[in-house]
Amino acid sequence: MGRAPLKLETILITDNQSIDQRISLVGRDLAALRSWAAERGLPAFRAAQVQHGLYQRLATGPRELTDLPLALREELEREVRLSDLRVLNEVRDSSGQTTKTLFALRDGALVESVLMAYGGHDTRRRHTVCLSSQVGCALACTFCATGQQGWARDLTAGEMVEQILYFARLLRTQGDHVSNIVYMGMGEPFLNYDAVLQSVRLLADPAAFGLGARHITISTSGVVPAIRRFAREGLQVGLAVSLHAPDDALRSSLVPLNHRYPVAEVLDACEEYIARTHRRVSFEYTMLEGVNDGPEQVDGLARLLRGMLCHINLIPWNRVDGMPYHPSSPEAIMAFRDRLVEYGLAATIRDTRGSGISAACGQLRTSTLRERKNRQPLPMA
Repeated sequence: MGRAPLKLETILITDNQSIDQRISLVGRDLAALRSWAAERGLPAFRAAQVQHGLYQRLATGPRELTDLPLALREELEREVRLSDLRVLNEVRDSSGQTTKTLFALRDGALVESVLMAYGGHDTRRRHTVCLSSQVGCALACTFCATGQQGWARDLTAGEMVEQILYFARLLRTQGDHVSNIVYMGMGEPFLNYDAVLQSVRLLADPAAFGLGARHITISTSGVVPAIRRFAREGLQVGLAVSLHAPDDALRSSLVPLNHRYPVAEVLDACEEYIARTHRRVSFEYTMLEGVNDGPEQVDGLARLLRGMLCHINLIPWNRVDGMPYHPSSPEAIMAFRDRLVEYGLAATIRDTRGSGISAACGQLRTSTLRERKNRQPLPMA
């Protein structure tokens, strides 16, 4: 049986609440943990024990770092913490295949993550976590709920890694594990580049979380300088680019970042990534009825991408209240896909997940913020 959704509660940080002053160890690599250990007068091997306990044994607090002596664990209980996230709300779809979690950070900010299961109950079953890299987003893509919220702040590497650790602990109780990670949640990862790459290295490090780099994908709306920088990192991490339109006029109306980095520049940066990494690029294309799903768009997209080492993900749009769009029909999406295949391009239709549980990026946070606002007391007369 699946777990029942957690009861929604409201977390607000006020001046009257005590703030946890313990330092966080989440998000620190071995070098940083060794520096911390040296400051405490601990031998360097203690840092490796903490890293193992935190990222592989999935400890939630110092008392669970059982490689350490009991007396040291008790000391650390007063000094450090291994968790910066609190579950505020959690919903699961009727199939039990998709779980969306709304986390409250230490400052009261809210972020979302989604766990998606694929395959049957056998060794081929996969569990993908879609994580957030920012609180809100500054890019204001016109079809995205997160884009309408604006940007509040970047997440730290620890806050990103901890989203993964939460689901890893959940899956461990079921005898499963996280098999894939995609940076496709709230925010533009390449506008928080250094923290995102720090979290990626921790998640891919065999001595830390230990998920292979090839099982990690970063999605961007087309931040060209960051794509070029990413191509030179020497990481076998996947790149996904949110394209959504084959020409500048249409793409600029959907993705305002296109005014700064037009389609040709984005594709040129993708070619550099391919040349340096020998890995294909995934292009994300959200299907909007009567906007970008017609013959003109499919032919234009084919002309752009033919000959490139790439894959096209066609994404049925999840409805967002108040937005002037409609999802393309299944028939239109299949016709679009089939036409791309005729052109010799690799194209698939992404499995729609969580439309009934506000699982599109930013929707659960939006509804919760709206509820918070409605609960605010009226001003005194």
